[in-house]
Amino acid sequence: MIEIHDAKDPRIGVFLNQKDAWLKAGHNPTNNRDADASEPKAPAEGVFIAEGVLVVEQLIRSRFPVQSVLVTMNRAKNIAAVLDQVPEGVPIYCASQEVIDEIVGFPMHRGLLACGRRLPNPDPIELAKDCRALVVMEDLSNHDNVGSVFRSVAAMGGKGVGVLMTKRCCDPLYRKALRVSMGHVLNVPFAEVDDLESAMGVLGGLGFTSIAFTPDNGSLTVGESLKQGGGKLKKPMLMFGAEGPGLSDGVKRAADECVRIEMTKDVDSLNIAVSAAVGIHRYINPA
Repeated sequence: MIEIHDAKDPRIGVFLNQKDAWLKAGHNPTNNRDADASEPKAPAEGVFIAEGVLVVEQLIRSRFPVQSVLVTMNRAKNIAAVLDQVPEGVPIYCASQEVIDEIVGFPMHRGLLACGRRLPNPDPIELAKDCRALVVMEDLSNHDNVGSVFRSVAAMGGKGVGVLMTKRCCDPLYRKALRVSMGHVLNVPFAEVDDLESAMGVLGGLGFTSIAFTPDNGSLTVGESLKQGGGKLKKPMLMFGAEGPGLSDGVKRAADECVRIEMTKDVDSLNIAVSAAVGIHRYINPA
């Protein structure tokens, strides 16, 4: 391990000020950056930060390359088994708790950070061809909800279930979303979709049945929907909308079915993360 005694050491610059705006979704790297461009770029463009032992372990096992690791001196011995999994050649920096708190800009109790390298956004249709089910998020803006949906996909969907997200969704690789997902964002295939309504037509041609979740009273209940479909659908595509407004009218009109989750009359809706968990549990067989 490489000891760091100064928070301004350029070797750990990528970990500086984790509350800075450039780590948020609006600063995601483009896939076609000009390598010779002269304009200054954010120091973490093209990377993301994993926080905590469980999330870092998921990063090490994922398809995303590990760029560097930062650990507090007093945690290093306790998590030696995790650090031993770090790929050869990846630098592991260690520092005192005081220095690390100064580096990241807040008291960092978990004691472990890792920097991962982003990968290009896959083509959503090509991703779907390898999936037996899809979960679609339209314009979700809350990192906790996005992370929770990915965790539910991993827990109750398993292999062969992918996630599609519209451009206005928050960044699933943002540190908080990663932490809430317990790192499962890193192992669930996902892609960004430019035009969801147009993509729905293509995905329908691939055999997917689009299910739009809405609290609208005129929609089928989940139970009615499953009864009509004879139980589980072969290739379900579950769609969930933004916190508050829900799915856009165009997406609901284009869907094969609009369904609602049965609930008591005194409650008009569920949190999107809970709705997605219920939907995944009812429609998608785990694998």
